[in-house]
Amino acid sequence: MIEKITIYHTNDIHSHFETWPNIKHEVTRQRQIHEDNNETMFLFDIGDHIDRFHPFTEANLGKGNIQLLNECEFDAVTIGNNEGITLAHEDLLSLYDDAKFDVILANLFLENGKRPNWAKPYQIYETASGVKIGVIGITVNFTSFYKPLGWNVTDPFAELEHLIPLVRSQCDILIVLSHLGLSEDERMAQYFPQVDLILGAHTHHVLENGKIINDVLICCTGKYGMNLGKVELVFDIKQRELVKKCAKLIPADELPIAKAEENFAENLYEEGKKQLLNPIAFLPEKLEIDWFNDSPLNDLIASTLTEWCEADCSFLNAGVLLDDLQAGIVTDYDIHRICPHPLNPCTVELSGAELKELLVQTVDDKYTTLKFKGLGFRGEIFGKVIYDQIDITGEGSNIQIEIGGEALEMDRIYKVATIDMFTFGRFYPTLKRAKKQFFLPEFLRDLLKYSLAKRYPLQR
Repeated sequence: MIEKITIYHTNDIHSHFETWPNIKHEVTRQRQIHEDNNETMFLFDIGDHIDRFHPFTEANLGKGNIQLLNECEFDAVTIGNNEGITLAHEDLLSLYDDAKFDVILANLFLENGKRPNWAKPYQIYETASGVKIGVIGITVNFTSFYKPLGWNVTDPFAELEHLIPLVRSQCDILIVLSHLGLSEDERMAQYFPQVDLILGAHTHHVLENGKIINDVLICCTGKYGMNLGKVELVFDIKQRELVKKCAKLIPADELPIAKAEENFAENLYEEGKKQLLNPIAFLPEKLEIDWFNDSPLNDLIASTLTEWCEADCSFLNAGVLLDDLQAGIVTDYDIHRICPHPLNPCTVELSGAELKELLVQTVDDKYTTLKFKGLGFRGEIFGKVIYDQIDITGEGSNIQIEIGGEALEMDRIYKVATIDMFTFGRFYPTLKRAKKQFFLPEFLRDLLKYSLAKRYPLQR
């Protein structure tokens, strides 16, 4: 006798809700079909469902996303870095208060060593015929970001080393919900052949039919709800053996949608916008941005970054500001609209020689017209590098640099304010090695809001 078990999964939705009604309609339809056929079905999300670039998520700090997961009747989720490090400690602590699903996460702890009350390191599910399915959840351990927020995130592989033998002894099928990325999932498959299935996330890989390594099936749906993942497992009950496992992706935009939900994404956006209409400043005149030249709003965000971080100087890319601010009342929504990125301010400590090397790279920056998204950036193009308390004259071997009006000293250590995405090394490798301090949970837009409210208070 065999039992067929079907698993549907999503990952890295990032608050892109365009195909969410399609996914909801399909999993609801499939659930009824499986029930009618006396078959077992599970539905899992592998993290980064929330993304505060979206007004709906920003307005309710992710709790609306949890309601969407509830409505789809997910069985369990794990968290991604967007849940973990873009919310203040108390907001993450209460994020899942109304969740009607299990939150499975093995490697996140409070500072006192206890897990948050919503987190289960693993869960054992049992089908009608008695097949036991063990599920472990793990997330990427961005220690430098979790620690300032009051969390202790541990090495996921150390947790797996401990949990896999424990859970494997209690179940027939072992699944890991992994928000680690494909390369780490591949390493997991090599290290832990006891695992039957890894449902992956984080690096947004598209695995059309999954990937088998060491007889472990690895799956990932891409990002933004572009696909719904489907895994079929066939278990021989008599032999207590998993005899078949296969995976496929279902393109979400090809799925039918309930007519009443055709404007679903637009309605969520408007709902979030309405909740963000709180006034925070009054501008006597328009503040303009420019992605390729200096402008008043560019100058304001750069000087605010220096002030907030108590730094010697600052730099960032002009592309972080997406639009002008019009004269009159400025609301939370206006700030969110022009600066939607979940980017944190930070400081790096550089010697004068290192700072000169960095600034020379930025003068004729090859990234100015680069179109990209990722590392927290949710804009259109990189834009020119803008500075505060940094003056650069000359070129080539004759370049002259002043910091705060004084000539750059090669041996002096400078505290330089910037944004966290530059510290990952993709753009400026020098910063990856530098001593850093991250300012959390503030986003860059929080600094802009602070500065506007201070300089342009609301009229009484």
